[in-house]
Amino acid sequence: MAGADPGRDPHAEDLEDIALGDDYALTPTYVDMVVDAADRGDSARLKALIDALEPEDVADLMGFLSADYREDIIPLLGGEDLADVISELDTNLREELLETVDPKRLAEALGEMDSDDAADVVDDMEDDQREEVLSNLSSVDRAAIETSLAYEDETAGRLMQREVLAAPQFWTVGQTIDHVRASGDELPELFFDLYVVDPAMKPVGAVPISALLRAPADARLEGLMEEVVEIPVDMDQEEVAYIFDKYHLISAPVVDAGGRLVGQVTVDDIVGVIQEESEEDILALAGVSDAGRDATILDIARSRLPWLLVNTVTAALAASVIGAFEDHIAKLVTLAVLLPVVASLGGNAGTQTLAVAVRALAARELNASNALRIIRREMSVGLMNGMALAFVLAAATWVWMRDERLSVTLGLALIINLFLASVAGILVPLTLDKLGRDPAVSSSVFVTFITDFMGFLSFLTLATLILL
Repeated sequence: MAGADPGRDPHAEDLEDIALGDDYALTPTYVDMVVDAADRGDSARLKALIDALEPEDVADLMGFLSADYREDIIPLLGGEDLADVISELDTNLREELLETVDPKRLAEALGEMDSDDAADVVDDMEDDQREEVLSNLSSVDRAAIETSLAYEDETAGRLMQREVLAAPQFWTVGQTIDHVRASGDELPELFFDLYVVDPAMKPVGAVPISALLRAPADARLEGLMEEVVEIPVDMDQEEVAYIFDKYHLISAPVVDAGGRLVGQVTVDDIVGVIQEESEEDILALAGVSDAGRDATILDIARSRLPWLLVNTVTAALAASVIGAFEDHIAKLVTLAVLLPVVASLGGNAGTQTLAVAVRALAARELNASNALRIIRREMSVGLMNGMALAFVLAAATWVWMRDERLSVTLGLALIINLFLASVAGILVPLTLDKLGRDPAVSSSVFVTFITDFMGFLSFLTLATLILL
């Protein structure tokens, strides 16, 4: 990979310039060069192209290639590079790749990974392959992976790496540094804090590495340590990310039920969690799952169909309102023209409020202590925007139709619908959250139903009372 192989292609720097754009994304030109080299069977050229990339970029490249091309690239990766690439792959691509790699090569790659990354990879394997790969690992590596897999998915136990730097509080800085130098591979590849522990291996504080290096050699750790935020091993990873963000942590110790140090979570893991949770929430708001670049048409259709079926039912209920006023609409066809305007604006207003509410719930900024204030605020916003839009569209309708009563009808319907849309946008996710459901998953379906139903009902009811 880039900067790692002294015998690499002398033109690798030029290839790097071609491979990545100013935004560090792979360029279409480079992807075409890889495909061309693979089509020609030019292994030397293909290796030069791959060596010009960092492992993260190779993982990105895999997403742009078909399975046949990916199989051409895997043999060109060394053990450490293969480990880094596997760690960075999307889950779908990783599962496919794992099926094509020899178990012994996989075991070598796992030996190069931190325990948390290795556990994630093993978790994606089929049972028979997992057993074969684990049998090729050292007893220490195998035990570490099996221990990680014993914890629930998406918890701190699965997120943490078991390798940590820990020392008793009576040690001096000099003793600690000597211990670090002597420990070698037993320590994490990257660490930020030294955890100070008591005789029972319970964290009593932490010393940032920067503070450790600046302190005199004879200074005792107990005089340097700071308070530490402990992460329970069974805590949900989303809660862990919230704690890291709230307290601006770089790393934190993970403790078991007895309070003993069992691992650590670092900020690089949290960045991945935040991105993963954000993507899940965005997709859930639309009622879809992550299709990925390699998903089949059948998989995508199957993931989206259930919520479309639910939406079909709610749309039919909303349309039933129009059917109930069919005779009135026939008398005044203009109502049919303006109906979508009322429903559409209400839907947009509801979606705006919903997005703000879901984000606030995810960021722990909305709870029982301030829910009433936020509800009142959103209701006021809905009423204010409804009045503003009512004035604009009522005036436009009067200019167009020269009908004061129709303008008043439209204006009042807009005020009612935008007000109710804001109420629905805040109350629906709050209610789902209170019931223990993910508000991002199904809120949009219910909010859309409410805004459509109430938009049609309010407009047609007012039209019946005022116009007919």
